[in-house]
Amino acid sequence: MDHYTLHVAGLTRELPICPVNEHLSIAAFIMFSDVELTIACAKELLGKVPEFDVLITAESKGIPLAYEMSRQSGKKYLLARKSVKLYMKKPVAVDVKSITTAKLQTLYIDSDDIASMEGKRVLIVDDVVSTGESMAALEQLVHKAGGKIVGKAAVLAEGDAMERKDLIVLAPLPVFEK
Repeated sequence: MDHYTLHVAGLTRELPICPVNEHLSIAAFIMFSDVELTIACAKELLGKVPEFDVLITAESKGIPLAYEMSRQSGKKYLLARKSVKLYMKKPVAVDVKSITTAKLQTLYIDSDDIASMEGKRVLIVDDVVSTGESMAALEQLVHKAGGKIVGKAAVLAEGDAMERKDLIVLAPLPVFEK
C-alpha cells in the first residue's frame, strides 16, 4: 500500500505512506496549500472545542489550521517559534521531541505573547498529534504564561494518541508497522 484514504470534515484525501524507519511508516497529512481542507477542519473543530480566549500552535504544519480557526472565531492565535526571532524581547523556551523531526527542538514564545495568555482561556491546536511531545511543550508554555488550558485539539490523532481522553480530534490516523 502506498496511500491511505482519509475521510475528515466531510472531505476525502489520499495520503502518501512514508517510512519513519525500517519498522514504521506513517501517512503524511499536510494541510499546507489545501485551503478547502483547512477551512473545513477549522470549522468542524470550532464546533467541538470549549469557549476560549486565545489559541496557540507550534510553528510549522499547525499554522494554517490555527490561522483559519482564528479567522473563523475572531480570536487571536499565537505561534510558538522554532528559533528565537529578532523581534523577541524576552523569549521563553521549552524543549520538544517529535516523531516527524530527527532531533530535539526548542519552541520559543515572546514575552508579549506570554502576557496575552496570562489569565486567559487557552486552546492548544495542532494538525496531528502522535507522540504528544509538541502538545506537551505547548502546555508548558501556556503554564509558564499563567494561561488556563481549556482544551487541546487536532485534526488527527495518530496511533496511540487516539486513545487520549484529553484530546479533541476529528479522525484517527493509523500507523503502519512492518
